[in-house]
Amino acid sequence: MHYPEGTVRALIKTDQVTEATRQILAERLAAPVQQPQFFSDSEFALLQTICDRLIPQDIDDKQIDIAGNIDNRLFQNESDGWRYDVMPPDGDAYKLGLAGINETAQLLFQQSFHQLSDDQQDSLLLTIQRAVAPGKTWEHFPAELFFEELLVEATHIYYSHPLAQEAIGYVGMADVPTWQHIGLNQLEDREPRGVNVK
Repeated sequence: MHYPEGTVRALIKTDQVTEATRQILAERLAAPVQQPQFFSDSEFALLQTICDRLIPQDIDDKQIDIAGNIDNRLFQNESDGWRYDVMPPDGDAYKLGLAGINETAQLLFQQSFHQLSDDQQDSLLLTIQRAVAPGKTWEHFPAELFFEELLVEATHIYYSHPLAQEAIGYVGMADVPTWQHIGLNQLEDREPRGVNVK
């Protein structure tokens, strides 16, 4: 389903959104593309390529900077609020995981990850997710947990951005009014109506 462009961005400016929420969402909309500060240029390029496979974005639209937000969080030495106790600290986990992905790419395809076709990249990521990827890295570092943490963070960054919320018609950030229409297929006046696109 497609929603009219600008509906969520227009809603953010109304009195139906608290000032604190409005400020955070406005910052996300205005944020420039981040340059790597935590990762090396090659690590960052690899992370961008992986994020593009996990959450493909339309190249004609403004891109949500998933890799840049991950890099910035790690550079600021901030936690995303959780990690498995068998995993190293987030920064170490990301560097190990990225190195492991390129190691697996070399073992399976004799190329680095970013040189692979989309299908090869997807196939490789599936081996990471299923914890069957070859490579010494994965012998002492849990591939499936790294994949889960990366996917969760990428998804969180993407869907907490107003442009992604607009794409799915999400208006939960309108946190001032109450929700009265809670039945199946009932919409509040502030919720966008989907439009058919041919």
